[in-house]
Amino acid sequence: MHVNRAVIDRLVANGVDTVFGIPGKQSLPLNEAIGSREDIDFVVARHETAVSHQAWGYAETSDDMAATVVIPGPGDMNAMNGLKNARNDCTPLLHIAIETDPELRGGDAIHETPPDTYDNVVKENILVETPESTAAEIDRAAEVARTEPKGPVRVGIPKNFLEMDVSLAERGASPADDRLAPNSETVSRAVDVLESAGAPVIYAGGGVRGADASEELRAVAERLDAPVVTSYKGKGVIPADHELFAGCLSGSASPELLSCLAESDVALGVGTDFDAVATRGFSVDFPDQLVHVTLDANDIGTAYDPTVGVVADAKLTLAALDEALADRGLDSSGQEGADRARYVRERTAERVSELVEARDPLTSVGALSVVREALPRETIVAADAGGFRVWGLNTFAAYGPRRYVNPGSWATMGTGVPSAIGAAASNPDTPVVALTGDGGLMMCIHELHTAVAEELPIIVVVFNNDDYAIISEEAGRSYDLQPREYEWTDHPIDFVAVANGMGMDATRADSPDEIREALSNALASDRPSLIEVPVDPDEPQASEWMRE
Repeated sequence: MHVNRAVIDRLVANGVDTVFGIPGKQSLPLNEAIGSREDIDFVVARHETAVSHQAWGYAETSDDMAATVVIPGPGDMNAMNGLKNARNDCTPLLHIAIETDPELRGGDAIHETPPDTYDNVVKENILVETPESTAAEIDRAAEVARTEPKGPVRVGIPKNFLEMDVSLAERGASPADDRLAPNSETVSRAVDVLESAGAPVIYAGGGVRGADASEELRAVAERLDAPVVTSYKGKGVIPADHELFAGCLSGSASPELLSCLAESDVALGVGTDFDAVATRGFSVDFPDQLVHVTLDANDIGTAYDPTVGVVADAKLTLAALDEALADRGLDSSGQEGADRARYVRERTAERVSELVEARDPLTSVGALSVVREALPRETIVAADAGGFRVWGLNTFAAYGPRRYVNPGSWATMGTGVPSAIGAAASNPDTPVVALTGDGGLMMCIHELHTAVAEELPIIVVVFNNDDYAIISEEAGRSYDLQPREYEWTDHPIDFVAVANGMGMDATRADSPDEIREALSNALASDRPSLIEVPVDPDEPQASEWMRE
């Protein structure tokens, strides 16, 4: 069988029905194989930086895996940003990279890059050594990508292999469910700690979402009457309107949220590595009594010393904890935990009320509030990095584990539109909204055209302050630089005109009523659209405002 067709056969056999990429001379054999069948789509991006973000958004919002295809060298290296983002977020994807022909390696062939260049941005970097092994290596890559902790896997395939007709090796099947179950003795020790708590708290990370463990999380939280604080990547794993939801831990978290953590006597950290970004360089105070559940043994004790460390799947562990707590007769009917969570939420709302009500001009936090109110609950929201996202971590409600996408500790800009495209490809019947700033959008603005060309009806809301405001604020406050050092108000960008020029419906909304009307029209449309919302370039940044 021809290797190019075998590659696509194995992608489809492994549940991949969408490939994001940019065609190049080296990858055309794969495009030819995709074009010959109807069970897999090729989404043509406009820059390789976007393709891995698109596959990331696809998986983050569906728990299904997509693939990417790029040319050697420049294409592969452009995609590295998104691969590292997916690696940090434990998001599965298959990255198919065309490699330099083996006989030309070391001879500075076109686009040649040493294959080990990519070792540290993916979960595993697989170099196909023989054409006969290609199909088996694709199968192995899919298994590695989906095995907890999940992650992106790069498969480098030399171009000259793709057009060969060879006898292909087959790989044996692996067990259907390879979730790592917790040790019963360890569960018992963890329950001893949790049962002793007078004021417990739960810190939930992206591993809860990855394990599809939201129901189990809620059950344990309710049984313990414990407020739930989420990480960046855990946002949405418990609905924002659940009485035990306290907020999201970030560099701009309120003093009340930090006190909720510090004043608890026992913490259950689940599906998290307690990364340095969310914990402010490990300076956030957690209780001395800590049960830490994670899939990576190297996470245990890296930031906070656990009383009990559990290296196991979040879903299975939470279910085991709930059952063991019930067996011991623990069934909380109290309201203290809900009261503690409500206090944090109410104080957060009070802290931002002045900014939410500002009208001339609008603040980003005020505009975010209007957008959230106008969107259906089931909307999938893809948030780019930037100052508005930091506000959103504190104030933008997420109502499901796969309804809010944002980059975690990698915190790269330019993900909003590409990840929304991926989300729309994997969730064709659900509204998808990209939240972005003018700085972030300019890093991926080419992908507006991808949404149009692929007829993906995403709604892009761009908060435009004509400035890298989060950088300018720090420059003027902490360094000998001018306030608004990095603004471009003398050379403003008309995003409505840009979007219209790419064939996208677009409008400008200067007030809450105009935002609501624009969103209503966009939601009723089956076309991609952009809404430009001017916001105050001098508004305070969340990291400063929230700590006062």
